[in-house]
Amino acid sequence: MNRRLVPDDFDVPAGLETDRYRLRMLTVGDVVKDYDAVTSSAGRLKGLLDPDSAWPDGLTMEQNLIDLGWHQKEFQRRSSFAYTVMSLDEERCLGCVYVYPSDSADADVFMWVRTGAEELDGHLFERVRRWMAEAWPFETVRYPRRAD
Repeated sequence: MNRRLVPDDFDVPAGLETDRYRLRMLTVGDVVKDYDAVTSSAGRLKGLLDPDSAWPDGLTMEQNLIDLGWHQKEFQRRSSFAYTVMSLDEERCLGCVYVYPSDSADADVFMWVRTGAEELDGHLFERVRRWMAEAWPFETVRYPRRAD
């Protein structure tokens, strides 16, 4: 999709930092840490973004690099936004947050945390909801596959 998700004059947030993690743009430079997080959490991630998708089953490092390049390009084009959730020391990918176009709202937001970091899930969800309300230009945001 080539449609911009936000107006041209909107300053897209570079990220968000808490005392537990940092969100920043997901880039191809994150491929190794992202691949580790995704593949070690495959059972929890299947069906997250699309219930009919087998992702991340069979994901290779090369395919992950392609996916991250696509996310990075879409971020630059302002058509969707993928943020990595990193430990504060940048040593470990803890998950991801995706801001996508929606058919029934201004944006759909998906997020996940890696296996072993499940205790961050509720905190991340609440903090991202607040961030969407405070820092983004959306009137309505959906969080598919999450109970509100």
